[in-house]
Formats: sequence, structure tokens, C-alpha cells
Amino acid sequence: MTSVLSHPLVLPIIFPVLAGILCLLLPKKVSGVWAILCSIITLGLIWPVFKSGQQTLDYGGWLSLKNDMLSGFVLLGIGVFGVVVSLYSLGYMKGKERLREYYTCLLWTLGVSLGAVLANDFLVLLSCWGFLGLTLYLMIGINGPDAAQAAKKTFLIIGGTDCLLIIGIAVVWLLNGSTSMDAQPLLFDRTLTGIAFLLILSAAFAKAGAMPFHTWVPECGDKAPVSVTAFLPASLDKLLGIYFLTRVALDIFEMNRAMLMLLQVIGAGTILFAVMMALVQHDMKRLLSYHAVSQVGYMVLGIGTGTAIGIAGGLFHMLNNALYKSCLFLCAGNIEQKAGTTDLDSLGGIAKKMPITFYSFLIAALAISGIPPFNGFASKWMVYQGVIEVGKSGGSVWVLWLAAAMLGSALTLASFVKVLHAAFLKKPSPQNQKKDIREVGLVMWVPMVVLALVCILFGVFAYRLPLTHLILPAVKLPAAFTGVWWSGPATAMLIVGLLVGALIYFITVAKKVRECETYVGGELMDKVYISGTNPGSDRNVEVTGVDFYKTVQDIPLLRFIYWLAKKKVFDLYEVGAGVVFYFVKALRKAHNGLLPLYLSYFIVGFIAVVALLMGGIG
Repeated sequence: MTSVLSHPLVLPIIFPVLAGILCLLLPKKVSGVWAILCSIITLGLIWPVFKSGQQTLDYGGWLSLKNDMLSGFVLLGIGVFGVVVSLYSLGYMKGKERLREYYTCLLWTLGVSLGAVLANDFLVLLSCWGFLGLTLYLMIGINGPDAAQAAKKTFLIIGGTDCLLIIGIAVVWLLNGSTSMDAQPLLFDRTLTGIAFLLILSAAFAKAGAMPFHTWVPECGDKAPVSVTAFLPASLDKLLGIYFLTRVALDIFEMNRAMLMLLQVIGAGTILFAVMMALVQHDMKRLLSYHAVSQVGYMVLGIGTGTAIGIAGGLFHMLNNALYKSCLFLCAGNIEQKAGTTDLDSLGGIAKKMPITFYSFLIAALAISGIPPFNGFASKWMVYQGVIEVGKSGGSVWVLWLAAAMLGSALTLASFVKVLHAAFLKKPSPQNQKKDIREVGLVMWVPMVVLALVCILFGVFAYRLPLTHLILPAVKLPAAFTGVWWSGPATAMLIVGLLVGALIYFITVAKKVRECETYVGGELMDKVYISGTNPGSDRNVEVTGVDFYKTVQDIPLLRFIYWLAKKKVFDLYEVGAGVVFYFVKALRKAHNGLLPLYLSYFIVGFIAVVALLMGGIG
């Protein structure tokens, strides 16, 4: 048993779990430092596992672990984000209650996540997967009573799909006679195989935050501590969910055209639906949460192409999303701590007061919008190529997936233009003018700066760094770029273009000042219609940016969809709760506490049982 605990595949799992238990016994003031130290040690334990490549452990038939190139790079990502979030938490969580419990859950989540990735048996995976649902619930609930509803909703959605996962694994065992994840891939030649795939798929989608199991993500982003959101929905849960989806599609099932088409439909739908919801949000954290859902669509779409370049693009986008989405949430946490709010209408002027946060947010916003030469463009480009590869095999429906992916990028950029203006570039709101807002401390800005710099690095050197060393080795089929875009020359041309444009600007118009009347969108401010104000020369209106795209909700078809979303028709949790409580109300009426009514139930039941027995005897 001692030799098993010291095995290279077991150490990264067991160490943070034991360290989390010890964290409960430490003084509150040192728990954060202990978590940082332990997360760094865990990363050090992960590194040799990543470098070793293929490695397995099978102990007594109950513990089966395996590392390969796919799980290795996901392990490394989990370890890095564990260190980043631990460091950020030291500043963000300072002075808050239940610090020991928070850092304990963080370390437990780190260790058990590594176990889920290394699991080579469905029963080991299921144990880790279920425990992660519990730690997610606990970490959201750390924020107090305000987060209780969000924690409950998350737990029920994740827990409900975990139940489906159990049934799916049971079906796989029935078909394969084994719970090993190394068994022969299942062919879709029986109805049971399709049922098992859909059941297992639901668990991967719920963890990643894909439709239709996505509704816990906005609630979590809105109510949970930002450090929790950056660690779980933004990064770790995406890594786990998409890793599991990839493992299912590559190793556990032999995918056919119908199932790949299902992934393509869900991927494209998730991109568009979630980004349209993000477009009309007024709170920064909620807006970022919907983008966390939208970006999952690109990953699912890439894997759904079934092509090497598409799968590689989906995995690359999984990594990139974890980088820029975590950076964006950390920036939002900085703003929340200093301004006391993330409501876009109550912000403004943050760029001057918090320049490091502003530039980090700007880089991450450009990356998530797919602007070259940042990393988001590189992975989206690969997903586009994967979709085009699907088109070469015939049919025209692939055009819809490509259009959805490209439109999603455009709408993502549009929504971040809104955020950048409302939070950073417009003049400070009356609330902000009274506050002494300044940049956060070192331990809070270093993590986001590092993530922002990696977004640049993984975009400019996409092929030389992440693709060569992390992504392409994880894809079993050889991937080749079918397009003509190469990050190095493209970056050089972009830089030259920007420099030439800046030079022309300074030579021609920089020194010329033109005075004109105030205007917005090409219309004079004293004449343009703005709700709640009267036109006139004395009008003094500041365009906040919150209502940039409010008219989107007035388009007939979209207006109906937004109305349905407002009524929570697309929220499985709310729909399920409505159905359950409908029957609960009926049962409450049937159980009114009156003895004669209960006696009548007894008599009717007794007669029914007797009639049944007499019928069986006859």
C-alpha cells in the first residue's frame, strides 16, 4: 500500500487532498500561504508525470490510473490554474470568513480533479466526478446566504447529470462487460449504445457548461466569489468537461455521422444562444458567465467535426478559454473589490484608476473575441478549418456551423466593446466619483498579467509552443493546417500595419483640432432620441454603454426568444422545479391531515390489493 501512495500517478492526487485536511487545523492567517505552497508542490509533482508520457497503474482491480499525452496536458493546465487562483485568493479573500474551509475545498478540488483526469476506470472517475460536485457546491456557498440559491441550483444540475452518468456507465458495463475506459470502443449498432452515449454526454456538458445544462454557470458567476468562478466554471470545469467529452469521442465510442452531427448542432447553438444572452447583460460577472458558456460551443463544435484539425482546435480552444476567461474574471474581481460593484451602469473611469487591470482585460477581451494575433484567433481558426474539412465530405449544412462560429466571434467583440466603454472608458459614474479607486495589490494583479501575457504568447507562437508541445500530441490522428494563416508572419504584418497607421495619423491629423457639437452614433446629442431625457441644447447626457444593444431585443423573432429566456423556459432547473412542485401541490391537497380521508385511502387500497390477489389466485 505504501508503494502505491508513493507512485508518481498517485502522489499529485493524494498530496493536495491530505494538505487540505491539514489546512482545517491551521490558523486562519496562514491557510492562504499554505494553499499556495501546496499548489506549487502539486504542480511540481505533475511535471514529471506530464514529461513521462504513457504511464499506467492498476492496483488490486479497484484503482486504475493512466496517463497519456491527452491527460498529461490537462493535468498541467489544472496544476497551473491551481497556483494562479491560490495566489489571487490570497488578496481577494483577505478578511473574509471561513478561509480555512475555502482553501481546504480549493486543495481538495485540485487533487480530485487530477484523479478524474488520470482515472482509467469508470468507477474511479465516478468517485472523483461526484466529489467535485460537492466541492463546487461548498465553494459557491462560501459567499454566504446570497449564494445559497446558486449553490443549490449548481448542485442539483451537476448532481442530476451525475445520476445520468451512473446509468450510462451501467449501460456501458452491460455492453462491454467491463468498467475499464481502455475497453474496445463501442459501435452505434444498438439502441443501448446511443442511450449510453447520451447519458454520459449529459455529464460532460453539465460540467463544461454547454447547453442545455448551462444555466448554473451565470448563477455561479453572479453569486460565487470571483476566485471560485475563475477556478471552476471559467477554467477547471471546462478542462474536465471537454477532456471527458474528448475521451468519450475518441476512446469509448466509435463516433458515427449522426452523433457527430448532434455535437455540431449543440456546439453551434451554444455559441449563438449564449452570446446573444451576454449581449444584453448589465452586470460584468453575469456577462462573462454567458461568454463562458458561449465559448464551450466552439470546443464542442471542433470535437464534433470528427477531423484531426477540428479536434485539435477544440482542445486548443479549451486551453485558451481557460486562460483568457480566468483573466477576465480576475479583472472583474479587482473591479468589484475596489469599486464595490460590477454593475456596468455604476462604473466608468476605471482605465485611468486601474491601468494594469484595464490592459489585462483589454488583451483578454481581444483574445476571446478572436482578434489576431491573440490565442483565441488561433484556436477558432482551427475550428473553422475543421468545419470546412467536414464540408469536403459532402452536404451544405456545414455552412451553417461556420456562419454560427464566425457570427459568434463578431457578437463577442460587440459585447466587449460595450463592457470596455461602460466600465473603463466613459467618465466615472456619480457613485465612482466619490470613491478612492486605485490599482489592486501585487498578489492580485500578477496572476491576471501572467494570464494576459500567455494569451499573447500562445497566439504569436501558437504552432511552436502550445500546438507542438501540448495539443497535437494529444490528438491521435495527424493534424495539418489547411489554411494559409501562420501566426509569425501574420503578427509581423499586423505590427507593421499598426505602426504605419500610427505614423500616418501623427503626420496628418494628430495636431489638428476640430471643434464640433456633441454627437453620438453620427447624430447630434441635442437631437437624438434618448429615453428619459428631453431634446435640447442644454441636454447633458452620458452614454453609459449599457444599452448599446438594447434594440436587439425589439427584433420580432429575437424579442420572443428573449421573452422565453426571461420566463426561464430554457432553464432545465426551473422547468424541472415547476413540474416537481406541480405534483407536490397535488399531493399536499391529498394529504390534508383529516382522519376520515386517510381511512378512505386505506379502504380503497385494501380493496385494490384484495382484488389483485384474488385475480392472481383465480
